[in-house]
Amino acid sequence: MKELQYLEEQQVNPLLIQEVEKFRTQYPVAEAVKNRVVKPPVPFYGKEILEMAIAALLQGENVLLSGSKATGKNILAENLAWIFGRPSYNISFNVNTDSSSLIGTDTFVDNEVRLRKGPVYQCAENGGFGVFDEINMAKNDAVSVLHATLDYRRLIDVPGYDKIELHPATRFIGTMNYGYAGTRELNEALVSRFLVIDMPALTEETLLLILRANFPDAKEEGIRAFAGLFLDLQTKAQNSEISTKPLDLRGMIGAMKTVRCGLTPRAAVTMGITNKSFDIFEKEIVGDIVMTRIPEEWTGSELF
Repeated sequence: MKELQYLEEQQVNPLLIQEVEKFRTQYPVAEAVKNRVVKPPVPFYGKEILEMAIAALLQGENVLLSGSKATGKNILAENLAWIFGRPSYNISFNVNTDSSSLIGTDTFVDNEVRLRKGPVYQCAENGGFGVFDEINMAKNDAVSVLHATLDYRRLIDVPGYDKIELHPATRFIGTMNYGYAGTRELNEALVSRFLVIDMPALTEETLLLILRANFPDAKEEGIRAFAGLFLDLQTKAQNSEISTKPLDLRGMIGAMKTVRCGLTPRAAVTMGITNKSFDIFEKEIVGDIVMTRIPEEWTGSELF
Protein backbone atom coordinates (compact mmCIF):
# COMPACT_ATOMS: atom_id res chain seq x y z
CA MET A 1 0.00 0.00 0.00
CA LYS A 2 1.33 3.41 -0.97
CA GLU A 3 0.25 4.85 2.40
CA LEU A 4 2.61 2.43 4.13
CA GLN A 5 5.52 2.82 1.72
CA TYR A 6 7.09 5.65 3.68
CA LEU A 7 7.05 3.43 6.80
CA GLU A 8 9.15 0.91 4.87
CA GLU A 9 11.50 3.72 3.79
CA GLN A 10 12.03 4.58 7.46
CA GLN A 11 12.63 0.87 8.23
CA VAL A 12 9.70 0.61 10.62
CA ASN A 13 9.37 -2.95 11.98
CA PRO A 14 7.83 -5.06 9.15
CA LEU A 15 5.63 -6.92 11.69
CA LEU A 16 3.96 -3.63 12.63
CA ILE A 17 3.38 -2.78 8.96
CA GLN A 18 1.78 -6.21 8.40
CA GLU A 19 -0.53 -5.69 11.39
CA VAL A 20 -1.55 -2.26 10.07
CA GLU A 21 -2.41 -3.84 6.71
CA LYS A 22 -4.59 -6.42 8.51
CA PHE A 23 -6.28 -3.63 10.51
CA ARG A 24 -7.10 -1.68 7.34
CA THR A 25 -8.54 -4.80 5.71
CA GLN A 26 -10.53 -5.77 8.81
CA TYR A 27 -12.13 -2.33 9.22
CA PRO A 28 -13.16 -0.83 5.86
CA VAL A 29 -14.30 2.79 5.95
CA ALA A 30 -17.96 3.60 5.31
CA GLU A 31 -18.58 5.47 2.06
CA ALA A 32 -20.25 8.36 3.90
CA VAL A 33 -17.07 9.28 5.80
CA LYS A 34 -14.38 8.50 3.21
CA ASN A 35 -13.88 12.23 2.71
CA ARG A 36 -12.52 12.33 6.27
CA VAL A 37 -9.61 10.03 5.38
CA VAL A 38 -7.19 12.82 4.56
CA LYS A 39 -3.59 12.59 3.42
CA PRO A 40 -1.44 14.83 5.65
CA PRO A 41 0.50 17.63 3.93
CA VAL A 42 3.79 16.48 5.49
CA PRO A 43 4.97 12.95 6.34
CA PHE A 44 6.15 12.38 9.91
CA TYR A 45 9.79 11.32 10.24
CA GLY A 46 10.88 9.41 13.33
CA LYS A 47 11.13 5.61 13.30
CA GLU A 48 11.01 4.99 17.07
CA ILE A 49 8.11 7.36 17.69
CA LEU A 50 6.13 5.85 14.81
CA GLU A 51 6.75 2.31 16.10
CA MET A 52 5.61 3.20 19.63
CA ALA A 53 2.46 4.96 18.42
CA ILE A 54 1.51 2.25 15.90
CA ALA A 55 2.04 -0.57 18.44
CA ALA A 56 -0.13 1.21 21.02
CA LEU A 57 -2.96 1.88 18.57
CA LEU A 58 -2.90 -1.68 17.22
CA GLN A 59 -3.49 -2.92 20.77
CA GLY A 60 -6.55 -0.72 21.22
CA GLU A 61 -4.81 1.88 23.39
CA ASN A 62 -5.22 5.64 23.20
CA VAL A 63 -2.09 7.74 22.80
CA LEU A 64 -1.11 11.06 24.40
CA LEU A 65 1.58 13.08 22.58
CA SER A 66 3.26 15.52 24.93
CA GLY A 67 6.11 17.90 24.34
CA SER A 68 7.10 21.45 23.61
CA LYS A 69 6.07 23.50 20.58
CA ALA A 70 7.17 22.47 17.06
CA THR A 71 7.86 18.82 17.83
CA GLY A 72 5.35 17.50 15.26
CA LYS A 73 2.54 16.32 17.55
CA ASN A 74 -0.32 17.25 15.23
CA ILE A 75 1.55 16.08 12.13
CA LEU A 76 2.07 12.69 13.80
CA ALA A 77 -1.62 12.47 14.76
CA GLU A 78 -2.66 13.22 11.16
CA ASN A 79 -0.17 10.68 9.82
CA LEU A 80 -1.40 7.95 12.17
CA ALA A 81 -5.01 8.39 10.98
CA TRP A 82 -3.77 8.20 7.37
CA ILE A 83 -1.56 5.14 8.03
CA PHE A 84 -4.49 3.26 9.59
CA GLY A 85 -6.84 4.52 6.86
CA ARG A 86 -9.34 5.95 9.36
CA PRO A 87 -11.60 9.01 9.16
CA SER A 88 -10.20 11.71 11.44
CA TYR A 89 -12.07 14.07 13.78
CA ASN A 90 -10.14 16.99 15.23
CA ILE A 91 -11.39 18.44 18.51
CA SER A 92 -9.54 21.58 19.69
CA PHE A 93 -10.06 22.23 23.39
CA ASN A 94 -10.55 25.72 24.79
CA VAL A 95 -12.24 27.31 27.78
CA ASN A 96 -15.65 27.00 26.11
CA THR A 97 -15.42 23.30 25.20
CA ASP A 98 -17.99 21.37 27.24
CA SER A 99 -19.70 17.98 27.08
CA SER A 100 -22.26 19.11 24.49
CA SER A 101 -19.43 20.33 22.22
CA LEU A 102 -18.06 16.78 22.25
CA ILE A 103 -21.12 14.51 22.26
CA GLY A 104 -23.76 16.76 20.69
CA THR A 105 -26.72 18.96 21.51
CA ASP A 106 -30.50 18.69 21.21
CA THR A 107 -31.96 20.25 18.10
CA PHE A 108 -35.51 20.49 16.71
CA VAL A 109 -36.05 18.66 13.38
CA ASP A 110 -39.39 17.68 11.79
CA ASN A 111 -41.35 18.61 14.93
CA GLU A 112 -39.24 16.41 17.19
CA VAL A 113 -36.17 16.77 19.36
CA ARG A 114 -33.12 15.02 17.96
CA LEU A 115 -29.50 14.84 18.92
CA ARG A 116 -27.17 16.75 16.63
CA LYS A 117 -24.13 14.52 16.93
CA GLY A 118 -20.86 16.04 18.07
CA PRO A 119 -17.38 14.98 16.89
CA VAL A 120 -16.80 12.40 19.65
CA TYR A 121 -20.17 10.75 18.91
CA GLN A 122 -19.42 10.64 15.15
CA CYS A 123 -15.91 9.35 15.78
CA ALA A 124 -17.23 6.57 18.04
CA GLU A 125 -19.89 5.62 15.51
CA ASN A 126 -17.68 5.56 12.42
CA GLY A 127 -14.54 4.00 13.87
CA GLY A 128 -12.60 7.20 13.47
CA PHE A 129 -9.40 8.52 14.97
CA GLY A 130 -10.27 11.42 17.25
CA VAL A 131 -7.52 13.98 17.83
CA PHE A 132 -7.92 15.86 21.12
CA ASP A 133 -5.82 18.96 20.49
CA GLU A 134 -4.52 20.80 23.57
CA ILE A 135 -6.22 18.29 25.85
CA ASN A 136 -4.70 19.99 28.91
CA MET A 137 -7.03 22.95 28.30
CA ALA A 138 -10.12 20.76 28.90
CA LYS A 139 -12.36 21.94 31.72
CA ASN A 140 -14.06 19.59 34.19
CA ASP A 141 -17.29 19.17 32.22
CA ALA A 142 -15.37 18.03 29.13
CA VAL A 143 -13.00 15.86 31.19
CA SER A 144 -15.95 13.85 32.53
CA VAL A 145 -16.86 12.93 28.93
CA LEU A 146 -13.24 12.02 28.19
CA HIS A 147 -13.11 9.67 31.20
CA ALA A 148 -16.10 7.73 29.84
CA THR A 149 -14.92 7.84 26.21
CA LEU A 150 -11.42 6.60 26.95
CA ASP A 151 -12.47 3.99 29.50
CA TYR A 152 -11.74 0.30 28.87
CA ARG A 153 -15.51 -0.38 28.67
CA ARG A 154 -15.64 1.71 25.46
CA LEU A 155 -19.12 3.05 26.20
CA ILE A 156 -20.51 6.58 26.42
CA ASP A 157 -23.79 7.23 28.21
CA VAL A 158 -25.69 10.14 26.67
CA PRO A 159 -28.34 11.46 29.10
CA GLY A 160 -31.81 11.06 27.57
CA TYR A 161 -30.51 8.85 24.75
CA ASP A 162 -29.12 5.34 24.35
CA LYS A 163 -25.54 4.61 25.25
CA ILE A 164 -22.94 4.81 22.47
CA GLU A 165 -20.76 1.77 21.92
CA LEU A 166 -17.41 2.66 20.39
CA HIS A 167 -16.69 1.08 17.02
CA PRO A 168 -13.79 -1.42 17.44
CA ALA A 169 -11.53 0.70 15.18
CA THR A 170 -12.08 3.90 17.19
CA ARG A 171 -8.95 5.38 18.77
CA PHE A 172 -8.19 8.71 20.42
CA ILE A 173 -4.95 10.68 20.23
CA GLY A 174 -4.38 13.57 22.64
CA THR A 175 -1.83 16.34 22.13
CA MET A 176 -0.57 18.80 24.72
CA ASN A 177 2.00 21.57 24.95
CA TYR A 178 3.67 22.59 28.17
CA GLY A 179 3.21 26.04 29.61
CA TYR A 180 0.63 27.51 27.24
CA ALA A 181 -1.72 30.11 28.72
CA GLY A 182 -4.91 28.40 29.93
CA THR A 183 -3.36 24.95 30.29
CA ARG A 184 -3.54 22.89 33.47
CA GLU A 185 -2.13 19.69 34.89
CA LEU A 186 -3.92 16.58 33.61
CA ASN A 187 -5.43 14.59 36.45
CA GLU A 188 -4.15 11.11 37.16
CA ALA A 189 -7.37 9.37 36.10
CA LEU A 190 -7.22 10.95 32.64
CA VAL A 191 -3.51 10.28 32.09
CA SER A 192 -4.01 6.62 33.08
CA ARG A 193 -6.29 6.20 30.07
CA PHE A 194 -3.43 6.94 27.65
CA LEU A 195 -0.05 5.58 26.73
CA VAL A 196 2.17 8.66 26.71
CA ILE A 197 4.81 9.50 24.10
CA ASP A 198 7.15 12.38 24.94
CA MET A 199 7.96 14.03 21.62
CA PRO A 200 11.65 14.91 21.19
CA ALA A 201 12.84 18.24 19.81
CA LEU A 202 13.46 18.34 16.06
CA THR A 203 16.95 17.29 14.96
CA GLU A 204 18.77 18.71 11.93
CA GLU A 205 18.31 15.44 10.04
CA THR A 206 14.54 15.35 10.63
CA LEU A 207 14.12 19.05 9.85
CA LEU A 208 15.98 18.69 6.54
CA LEU A 209 13.76 15.74 5.60
CA ILE A 210 10.62 17.83 6.32
CA LEU A 211 11.84 20.84 4.34
CA ARG A 212 12.98 18.72 1.39
CA ALA A 213 9.60 16.93 1.36
CA ASN A 214 7.81 20.31 1.26
CA PHE A 215 10.19 21.93 -1.22
CA PRO A 216 11.68 19.27 -3.51
CA ASP A 217 12.70 22.03 -5.98
CA ALA A 218 14.60 24.10 -3.41
CA LYS A 219 18.39 24.48 -3.44
CA GLU A 220 20.33 22.61 -0.77
CA GLU A 221 22.16 25.73 0.47
CA GLY A 222 18.89 27.59 0.97
CA ILE A 223 17.21 24.69 2.77
CA ARG A 224 20.21 24.30 5.10
CA ALA A 225 20.14 28.02 5.91
CA PHE A 226 16.46 27.90 6.90
CA ALA A 227 16.98 24.67 8.87
CA GLY A 228 19.93 26.25 10.68
CA LEU A 229 17.80 29.29 11.56
CA PHE A 230 15.08 27.09 13.06
CA LEU A 231 17.60 25.05 15.08
CA ASP A 232 19.25 28.26 16.39
CA LEU A 233 15.85 29.52 17.55
CA GLN A 234 15.08 26.14 19.11
CA THR A 235 18.31 26.26 21.13
CA LYS A 236 17.59 29.83 22.28
CA ALA A 237 14.06 28.83 23.33
CA GLN A 238 15.35 25.75 25.21
CA ASN A 239 17.78 28.01 27.08
CA SER A 240 14.94 30.44 27.92
CA GLU A 241 16.66 33.27 26.05
CA ILE A 242 13.55 33.75 23.91
CA SER A 243 9.93 32.54 24.11
CA THR A 244 8.57 29.81 21.83
CA LYS A 245 6.54 32.30 19.77
CA PRO A 246 9.16 32.66 16.99
CA LEU A 247 9.78 28.89 17.08
CA ASP A 248 7.16 28.25 14.45
CA LEU A 249 7.74 25.56 11.83
CA ARG A 250 4.42 26.34 10.10
CA GLY A 251 5.51 29.97 9.93
CA MET A 252 8.86 29.01 8.42
CA ILE A 253 7.28 26.78 5.78
CA GLY A 254 4.77 29.54 4.99
CA ALA A 255 7.64 32.04 4.64
CA MET A 256 9.51 29.74 2.25
CA LYS A 257 6.35 29.46 0.13
CA THR A 258 6.13 33.26 -0.22
CA VAL A 259 9.69 33.36 -1.58
CA ARG A 260 8.34 31.46 -4.60
CA CYS A 261 6.14 34.50 -5.40
CA GLY A 262 9.13 36.82 -5.56
CA LEU A 263 9.43 37.95 -1.93
CA THR A 264 13.00 38.21 -0.64
CA PRO A 265 13.98 35.53 1.92
CA ARG A 266 14.61 38.20 4.58
CA ALA A 267 11.15 39.78 4.13
CA ALA A 268 9.54 36.33 4.15
CA VAL A 269 11.29 35.37 7.39
CA THR A 270 10.27 38.69 8.95
CA MET A 271 6.61 37.76 8.36
CA GLY A 272 6.88 34.07 9.23
CA ILE A 273 9.28 34.18 12.18
CA THR A 274 10.50 37.58 13.45
CA ASN A 275 7.11 39.28 13.70
CA LYS A 276 5.72 36.40 15.78
CA SER A 277 7.51 38.11 18.70
CA PHE A 278 5.65 41.13 20.04
CA ASP A 279 8.29 41.97 22.64
CA ILE A 280 10.71 44.52 21.18
CA PHE A 281 13.78 43.06 22.93
CA GLU A 282 12.95 39.52 21.85
CA LYS A 283 12.36 40.74 18.30
CA GLU A 284 15.88 42.21 18.29
CA ILE A 285 17.40 38.89 19.43
CA VAL A 286 15.48 36.98 16.76
CA GLY A 287 16.48 39.58 14.15
CA ASP A 288 20.16 39.07 15.05
CA ILE A 289 19.81 35.29 14.66
CA VAL A 290 18.09 35.77 11.28
CA MET A 291 20.95 38.04 10.10
CA THR A 292 23.52 35.29 10.71
CA ARG A 293 21.58 32.76 8.60
CA ILE A 294 19.65 34.70 5.95
CA PRO A 295 21.76 37.50 4.37
CA GLU A 296 19.83 40.67 3.50
CA GLU A 297 21.10 40.62 -0.07
CA TRP A 298 19.62 37.17 -0.75
CA THR A 299 16.97 36.93 -3.46
CA GLY A 300 14.57 34.09 -4.27
CA SER A 301 17.21 32.56 -6.57
CA GLU A 302 19.23 31.54 -3.49
CA LEU A 303 16.34 29.32 -2.37
CA PHE A 304 14.69 28.19 -5.62
